[in-house]
Amino acid sequence: MVKILMRADTHINITVPGSEPRAKCTWTQVCVTLWAVMAAISVSLGSMMVGFASAYTSPALASMASDNSTVQPTDQEASWIGSLMPLSALVGGVAGGALIESIGRKRTIVATAVPFIVSWLLIALAVNVPMVYAGRAIAGFCVGVVSLCFPVYLGETLQPEVRGMLGILPTALGNVGILLCYAAGKYLNWSMLATLGACIPVPFLICMFFIPETPRWYISKNNGKEAKKSLQWLRGQDSDISNELKEIENVHNEAEKNPSSSFGELFNKNNTKPLLISLGLMFFQQMSGINAVVFYTVQIFGYAGSTLDGNTSTIIVGVVNFGSTFLATIVIDRFGRKILLYISGIAMILSLMVLGTFFYLKNCTSADVSTYGWLPLASFVIYVIGFSFGFGPIPWLMMGEILPAKVRGPAASIVTGFNWACTFVVTKTFTDLINGMGTHGTFWMFGIICLIGLIFVIFCVPETQGKSLEDIEKKLTGQVRRMSSIANLRPLPMAV
Repeated sequence: MVKILMRADTHINITVPGSEPRAKCTWTQVCVTLWAVMAAISVSLGSMMVGFASAYTSPALASMASDNSTVQPTDQEASWIGSLMPLSALVGGVAGGALIESIGRKRTIVATAVPFIVSWLLIALAVNVPMVYAGRAIAGFCVGVVSLCFPVYLGETLQPEVRGMLGILPTALGNVGILLCYAAGKYLNWSMLATLGACIPVPFLICMFFIPETPRWYISKNNGKEAKKSLQWLRGQDSDISNELKEIENVHNEAEKNPSSSFGELFNKNNTKPLLISLGLMFFQQMSGINAVVFYTVQIFGYAGSTLDGNTSTIIVGVVNFGSTFLATIVIDRFGRKILLYISGIAMILSLMVLGTFFYLKNCTSADVSTYGWLPLASFVIYVIGFSFGFGPIPWLMMGEILPAKVRGPAASIVTGFNWACTFVVTKTFTDLINGMGTHGTFWMFGIICLIGLIFVIFCVPETQGKSLEDIEKKLTGQVRRMSSIANLRPLPMAV
């Protein structure tokens, strides 16, 4: 049996009553079967579709504005092309929650592949703007579904020791999709770029047929035989799965005796604080303007009159985004959540203020900024690094850490839906903000929001590094819950 050596991730140690359990990050190496890695890679390939769809409007809208384009949207139509995806993703996220429970995690994920292909073909063959709208709406719905499915599938199939390492794959491959779109957009027009997008789901669809449904879903449907087969496949034919399978069954039986609370209990005074903290982090994540940057990067560099080609600049930004994601994963458990959020907030504030000042000098004064054509790219690079270090991944990580166990399901749905709603607002209004406030005013506004977000982190966000979920919940709600084998599941970052 082929094995791969990887580092262990966070463990929860249960201590005797009266002492506080602490989460310890171990660096011992553990063996992971090749089959679990294959399953993680197969699922994570879908994130390339998400990344490609998110970045598509940046090079595509610039291409549509050319004189020989068969589709030439107005500014308002262009803003809808960019914002329809997150709006539809909000609907897809809600629908995905019901689908993964009724037809299963794997079937729900597989079911998005063909609609993804159809959406891209609609755009590639578009002869008018409504066809592009339809394609973006379908793609957005699929993005919402898979963004909910990926963390659930990985959380239910990966061993706790490697959940952190393999759990970063969707984020990493999502950034590969963004980079691929930026690079291809330099050479392909909007129609050919959409044709390339239609090809990405094909290898993902093929790989998904070779991996099993999650054991936990089978157990939830009282199908112990298939659950055993699935777990055996994931752990390897020579592995002893009896203890793990029994633990899954015990957790399910306990959940059946103590069903999750209703949505009404979300607003119980004990649950309001962690819910508001998580909503606040999601608000400042999206209102920092990150998706406006991803959706409209080429246009922004065009506004700047940068001495570098717009598409080349976006490729550089994509490379930085891709690389900084891995670096952030390494340092999150070393320096703590709040320290990284501080660094992230300061970096974004400074870069956005500098960017706003550049546009102010260029558009509102007689100052010659031609010798500073490199400044927009430098500011964007610092901004993307800052976002990837903190406000990008940490809100999703902390959502799983601070939401109380009894309301984690409905609370996570609300927080995720709120995130997509904020994404829609930012992408839909970005062009209007540029026209109304000017480019400089828009970036200054994002910078001020980041400053408020930094203050919010300083005074409202707890440090969760090295603490068990029991300890976090006790501090935030005053309640104590019994630790389960799945309590340390981390949701994956959804935003860029």
